[in-house]
Amino acid sequence: MRGSDESLLVQIGSYNTNLQGGAGLPQDLVDWLSPTLQVSSFLSKNPRAPDIVAIGFQELLPLHLGFAGLSRSVINERDAHIRAQIEAHAPNNESYSLVAKVVNVGVALLVYARDDTIARRICDVQTQWTGCGPAYMGNKGAVGVRFRVSDHGSKVGEVFTFVCAHLTAHAPCLAHRVADFNHIVSTLLFPPTPSDPRCKVTTMYSTSHLFFFGDLNFRVSMPPSQSPSDRPSSPAEVLSMLKDEQTRESLKEFDQLINARRNGQAFIGLREGPFWTFKCTYKYILGEIDKYNTKRTPSWTDRIMYATHIDTPSSPEQSNVTNILYTSIPSYTTSDH
Repeated sequence: MRGSDESLLVQIGSYNTNLQGGAGLPQDLVDWLSPTLQVSSFLSKNPRAPDIVAIGFQELLPLHLGFAGLSRSVINERDAHIRAQIEAHAPNNESYSLVAKVVNVGVALLVYARDDTIARRICDVQTQWTGCGPAYMGNKGAVGVRFRVSDHGSKVGEVFTFVCAHLTAHAPCLAHRVADFNHIVSTLLFPPTPSDPRCKVTTMYSTSHLFFFGDLNFRVSMPPSQSPSDRPSSPAEVLSMLKDEQTRESLKEFDQLINARRNGQAFIGLREGPFWTFKCTYKYILGEIDKYNTKRTPSWTDRIMYATHIDTPSSPEQSNVTNILYTSIPSYTTSDH
C-alpha cells in the first residue's frame, strides 16, 4: 500500500486455532510467513520484508479458560514465537518490534513493525475490544489495534487500524453475522488521540487505512428459489467445484459475505482480493491436508478486507491498496480452518 510519500508492505495472517491454546500453532511458521517474502520481488528487485505484520487468532482456547483469563498467557507465548519466526525468515535479517497485542476471550491480535523502516515513527498506539453473542461476553466479537505513523518532517502522518473478528457461526445465521459486524462498528470505539482536534471517540472507520479480518463465518449458500439444475445442491457438489479457479469463481456469487457487501448490509466501503483464487478455508478434517468434512458446505469463512482514505465510493470493487497476494495455507492440520 502507498502512503503519502512511500510504499509500505503489510502482511496479514488470520487463523482459527480450534480451541487448542498453545498447541494450536505449528512450530515452524515458514508456510504462513514466507509468502509475502516470495512475492515482494514485485515491489523491489531484492526480496523485501514487510513493514507491518498483523496476526489475528480466533478460538484461541476453550471458552471457560478464556473467561478465566488464561488467554493472556497464551498470547504472550504466541508473541515470542511469532516474532522469532518473522525475524528468522526475514530476507535480510530485519528485526521487528511489537506495536501492540490485545486479546478478549478467544479473539486476539498482534501487530509488529519493522525496526529499520517505520517502528520508530509509530505513536498514539491504542487497543480496544468488543463482544458479540449471548450477553456480549466475548464468545464472538472483535479486537482492534490503532496507531499513527508520523510523517517525515512536521506532517501529522497517517493512522492505521487493524481489526480481528470472529462472527456468529452456522450457515442459516446470516442475519446474526450482519448484526455482529454492525455491532462491532458501533461499539469498537477508540478514544481521541493527542493529534485529534475533535476530542471524541471514533469508530474503526475513522482512520487512514483500515484492515478488517478473521473468521467471519460467512458461508456459500444457495438461494432456495433457484432451480436445482442451476446450482450445486449438496456439500459434495460444491466440493467438486473447488478443483479449478474458473468453477470456484462461479461459486462466489453464492458467497454470503460478498452479497451482504453488495447489498449494503455490512462491510460498507471495504474491499477484498479475489478469494476464489484459493480453495475454501472451511471445514477441513483435522489431521488431513486438503480434505473437507462433507457434512458442511465448503466455504470461505476466513477473510481479509481493507480500505484506504483515497478509495472512492464510485468504485466499490477497486482500492488504492495493492493486493499482492491473497491465499490460504492448507498445510496446517491442527484446525478445521
